[in-house]
Amino acid sequence: MRPYRDIATIAVLQVVCFSVLGHFEPQFFLLHLCQTIIYMAILILLFYMEDRWAYMIGMLAPVAWLGMVFATGLLGGAARQVLRLTRGEGVSNDVSFIAAVSALLSILMIVFCARHWKREYSGLGKTASTFAISVGIVAAYYGILVIWFWNWIPNQLANG
Repeated sequence: MRPYRDIATIAVLQVVCFSVLGHFEPQFFLLHLCQTIIYMAILILLFYMEDRWAYMIGMLAPVAWLGMVFATGLLGGAARQVLRLTRGEGVSNDVSFIAAVSALLSILMIVFCARHWKREYSGLGKTASTFAISVGIVAAYYGILVIWFWNWIPNQLANG
């Protein structure tokens, strides 16, 4: 068994979640498609055995995504859907439910990447440089997404 199969599986499941969100919110299909880019990049890094970068980006990208989802209030709606399910009620908002699944996958991605990093790279002196470059990559990626869609979303809401 390959040591990073768990991370690849979570990345694929995140891509599926964002694709399902694109189905439920067709006006935001492009946004959800762009959200898959970072997880596809993680899969490509794993395929080319650049696992050091995949692990670090796999820890940082979900943290950034969770921060943005929390800031927009979507995480609260996701939590409400989970609470409804724990009380035996049905899902009332499919988008919030998928966001809850994606949030859970993000937490798992962080945990698994951190575990792999600790096992394979801890103490080798590569943490600071890998972290700094990865923070730059993740910040640029989400910065571009936020700026682009900050200007794009009001037009979609007005037309949709």
